[in-house]
Order: sequence, then structure tokens, then C-alpha cells
Amino acid sequence: MEESKRLSPLEAAKQFVDTYFPNCQGALLSGSVVRGEATTTSDLDIVVFDDQLPSPFRESLLEFGWAIEVFAHNFTTYKQFFQSDCERARPSLPKMVSEGIVLVDKGCIEAIKKEANQLLEIGPEPWSEETIQLKRYFITDALDDFIGSTDRAEEIFIANTLAEIVHEFVLRTNCRWAGSSKWVVRALKQYDEQFAQEFVAAFDLFYQTGQKEKMIKLVDQVLKPYGGRLFAGFSIGRN
Repeated sequence: MEESKRLSPLEAAKQFVDTYFPNCQGALLSGSVVRGEATTTSDLDIVVFDDQLPSPFRESLLEFGWAIEVFAHNFTTYKQFFQSDCERARPSLPKMVSEGIVLVDKGCIEAIKKEANQLLEIGPEPWSEETIQLKRYFITDALDDFIGSTDRAEEIFIANTLAEIVHEFVLRTNCRWAGSSKWVVRALKQYDEQFAQEFVAAFDLFYQTGQKEKMIKLVDQVLKPYGGRLFAGFSIGRN
């Protein structure tokens, strides 16, 4: 379907729910189209609550001129997903519910949104001192590999690992939600816009030129308040 003839996101979402989930108790349109961040490849994220569903499921379809991802739950499973998302500090479903535009509401959405907002406001469980030391060690190990590597291909993937674990360290030690993929940068920006810019600049410089110094300095700055790099003296599992 041509872009100009395609249904609006909201209308397409409403028609989708009316067609495939006519008896649901609630439904929300979420994702990039709601946040005003849609691109030419964006899909519609639709969260459905239907207490007749025996189990949750996620499904991708092409309908009404849109790519659609549906996240379907009953009134027990969404709570389980809320909990598991929060335990891993990546609250995907709570965020979708919190930001979602109501498509259908037969009396359940207000309470579910309130639950999601409360979880997001509380933030993830703080890391223990043992976890912080373990993460310091893993970051140090990856950084040492990065510094010592002379293989460009290997360096690229070590840098990828550092981006993931350093971003997680920064956010979790500050009791903030972490991210993955594009949400790495978004989560960092929500925490500290200036740091996010420095983080991206350091990795971008390496990827473009191979220069490592800025990345190394950034990682050391992140570790410094927690004692810096950790290798000698680290132990795990020893009685």
C-alpha cells in the first residue's frame, strides 16, 4: 500500500484490535509512533489484555498497510512479564504500557498503567557490592583485551562488548534502567545527556579511525569512583 493511502497508526491499530481481538478487555498502541520517533521502517507495537488467553504470545503481522507487533497477555501473565523485565532492569513491557495510547478499555487500563508507572518510578533493584566488583572485573578484562589487541576485526567486537557492559555499569550503579540496541543510547540520554554524548563520541572515534585512547579514558573514568580497574585480588567461588 502506498504511504499516502496507508491508514494512520491509530486507525490501523484500532482496526487491527477490532478484527483480531474483539473481546479483549484492553489494548494500547505503543512504540515509536506514539513517542513521535517513527522512521520509515517503524512498526506498530500493540499491547493486548485478554483474560481468556491461556498464555501470552508475541506475533508479527503485516496488516492494514503496517508491520504490526502484538504483545498479548492475560491478567496474570502481564504481571509476570512486568516482574521479569524489572529483574533484568530492562522494563520493556512496563514502558510500552506506560506510554501507550488507549485503543480499548473495558475498565482495566487505568490500574495496569498505574502499576507500570509505579514500577518505572521505583527503578531497578540496586546492585550489591559483590555484583559491582564482579562487573568491574569483567569490564577490566574486556578493556585489557581491547588495549592489547592488534587485530582490527577482533577490536571491533571487543568494543561492542565494552559498549554493552559499560553502559550497563553506569546505569545500574546509579539505579537506572538499562537498555539494549538503540535503547542503550536512549537510556544513557535519560540519565545524563552530556555523558551520553561523550560515550557515543568515544566509540564513534574508535569505529571511524581505530583510535582507542578516548574509549580507554572513558572506561577508566567510569570505573574510578568504584576503585578503578580490578584484576589482582579478584576471586569468586573460593571457599
